[in-house]
Amino acid sequence: MASGEEDGAVEEKETNNKKKRTKSAIATAWLTFYNIAMTAGWLVLALAMTRYYLQKGTHKGLYRSIARTLKFFQTFAVLEVGHCAIGIVRTSVIVTGVQVCSRIFMVWFVTNSIRQVQNQESVILFLVVWTITEITRYSFYTFNLLNHLPYFIKWASKHLVQPAGSNYRGPSDARVILVSNSEGTQLEPARQNVQGPLWKTHVQLLLFLRLSVLGMECLYNLFIVMYPFGVIGELMTIYAALPYVRRSGMYSLRLPNQYNVSFDYYYFLIIVMLSYIPLFPQLYFHMLRQRRRVLHGEVIVEKDE
Repeated sequence: MASGEEDGAVEEKETNNKKKRTKSAIATAWLTFYNIAMTAGWLVLALAMTRYYLQKGTHKGLYRSIARTLKFFQTFAVLEVGHCAIGIVRTSVIVTGVQVCSRIFMVWFVTNSIRQVQNQESVILFLVVWTITEITRYSFYTFNLLNHLPYFIKWASKHLVQPAGSNYRGPSDARVILVSNSEGTQLEPARQNVQGPLWKTHVQLLLFLRLSVLGMECLYNLFIVMYPFGVIGELMTIYAALPYVRRSGMYSLRLPNQYNVSFDYYYFLIIVMLSYIPLFPQLYFHMLRQRRRVLHGEVIVEKDE
């Protein structure tokens, strides 16, 4: 009797584990597709902007040439809020929501709606910042999800690890591993040698891990400079839009009306600009905490308040 109950419990546990693995596989497959698509989208935007500037020699008209692609891929990013909400990505729903919605607002309700600001240098500033950071971010996530060893790493391990005329003495010389501790990630001598033909695989893995670390450092160091420049570009664009909004009265609702409600888009934009004062430090320090967690192994618990 007891044996039957134990067998049933084991079977139930195995079934639950299979379900979890299936859900995890589906989530990974979707996130891989999503990140590949977003990487490709922002690469298309980067190429389109570069080609336009090289052909025209000016930034005027650049926004209109990429507007449709930009609106599609930036709006598509709203799925990231859903990823956080259902738990397939472990990060704050509020932080992600604020970041994504602020960009969608900039694209649809400022730059796209107010054509007079589309040729402003500030628009090009935040577009360039967005493009660089998004290509870096999504491509890094893609390689992590694929757990793929790119060809150039295999080539490097074959042609660069053991150059001609080196003092390499065989598999016993492959004595380095990647270790993580509280002081960061670094290369240290291994206590045991890698024997046999598997040494190349270990060296390739080492190079892949080291480049992954460099990728993380690039991703989480790039934002330190890029994020403030992006915010400056956004604020300058909103500021440039204020006179046009005030004259046209766009998106505003005046009294009297059947709803008995008043709304002034001009003052709303001013409130949006002022909201950057409390929100920017929170988002910036959130990224700094993420940087410490990834690069230095600090354990940080995020809470939605």
